[in-house]
Amino acid sequence: MKQLNEKPEENKLKRGLQNRHIQLIALGGAIGTGLFLGIGPAAVLAGPSVILGYALAGIIAFFIMRQLGEMVVEEPVSGSFSHFAYKYWGPFAGFASGWNYWVLYILVSMSELTAIGIYVHFWWPAIPLWSSSLFFFLAINALNLTSVKVYGEAEFWFSIVKVVAIIAMIVFGVYLLISGDGGEQASIQNLWNDGGFFAKGLLSSDGKGGFQGLFSAIALIMFSFGGLELIGITAAEAEQPEKTIPKATNQVIYRILIFYVGALVILFSLSPWKNITTDSSPFVMVFDSLKGFQFNLFGNTIYFTKVIANILNMIVLTAALSVYNSCVYSNSRMLFGLAEQGNAPAFLSKLNKNHVPLRAIFASGVFVAICIVINKLMPEKALEILISLVVSSLMINWLMITTTHLKFRQRKRVEGVKTKFPSFIYPLSNYICLVFLTGILVIMWITGLKVSVELIPVWLILLYLCYLVVKKGKEKQM
Repeated sequence: MKQLNEKPEENKLKRGLQNRHIQLIALGGAIGTGLFLGIGPAAVLAGPSVILGYALAGIIAFFIMRQLGEMVVEEPVSGSFSHFAYKYWGPFAGFASGWNYWVLYILVSMSELTAIGIYVHFWWPAIPLWSSSLFFFLAINALNLTSVKVYGEAEFWFSIVKVVAIIAMIVFGVYLLISGDGGEQASIQNLWNDGGFFAKGLLSSDGKGGFQGLFSAIALIMFSFGGLELIGITAAEAEQPEKTIPKATNQVIYRILIFYVGALVILFSLSPWKNITTDSSPFVMVFDSLKGFQFNLFGNTIYFTKVIANILNMIVLTAALSVYNSCVYSNSRMLFGLAEQGNAPAFLSKLNKNHVPLRAIFASGVFVAICIVINKLMPEKALEILISLVVSSLMINWLMITTTHLKFRQRKRVEGVKTKFPSFIYPLSNYICLVFLTGILVIMWITGLKVSVELIPVWLILLYLCYLVVKKGKEKQM
């Protein structure tokens, strides 16, 4: 088998990501628009029990992160889980894992660029949506062309903005609860009033009580954690990965508890959960509570009403830019790793003088640009199918990581190797993840995401046909 790490020094990715970069990249992967704006639909389905849903999903995400972390600490190479699937599972597994991830984040890039255009449009309605999307497309790609350290620095500050925003909302929420300024409706009792903590039993005859609402929401909740695997992509460019990767991985679990569970406990206490709609968020309600506040600036009375909207827009714009920045980075590194495996054109494995996979960035950018055009022209039904494919690809990604880890550990046991960063309660955590993710697929089938489940075998068959074409091309070259 080809040894992926045996190559000239000038064609190796440069280890330019410091500990603080890795820490904030890991945190940024866990905090995105799914937290700020995506909670609404899940909260409508589950009621207050959505808090428990985020805790359960966070534990599963932590298990998967520890499994991936064990592999990347042992072998900090480009391509991350695609490399491990290729080496410990087989050529097709590596091919499918890598290309599935690449396509997943090409589609995510498309949606984030579209969202960025909408957020900019909020401030400057005269600017066409496509032009602001194009501007940030060029800006973020140019940033990634410089060096990995520049990418890390940008993601560091994007994440800082998100973290400060969440901490500020939590602190202000606690203040409203303690001071009484949150109004008569603000009370910790909101967590169990209006039908109890498990208020939404969607399959029960009266629609009250039970776990069905939580089960229905858990599929939506899991997708909020998409992006955590980015820490595995950074391993090949991290300084001292044997120290930084374990530290960042272990911090994921309590950050999830603080920023997701802790924040939701406070925010759900501020207002009855029935006030939440599918297009709203508990975070929005915190800012709404500021509408009665005002302050004096240089002799002018400033009302918070307009300030609230601008703050929210800045936060979600920062979150979208952060996600797209990470998409550009991770897609180029995955494409670079696939090229090293021989599963992508060889010219994509070339680096520039700054040890950046410039060609892989350009290639990914071309497809994202095409997606922007398609997004303008394609009918609504086709766009829905693309979104469903994102859901399918994410499930495949997680299932392949935890299965690959099982095979990784089996190989290491045969070789008599004791790994440096063992995963948590192996192999029980792997089986828990497999059962949980399979259960998610069943829930998706039952609760309106049936097309996403149906697309999984179709997508895998398409990947296998592509793999056969690539394999045949390799054989002809031999």
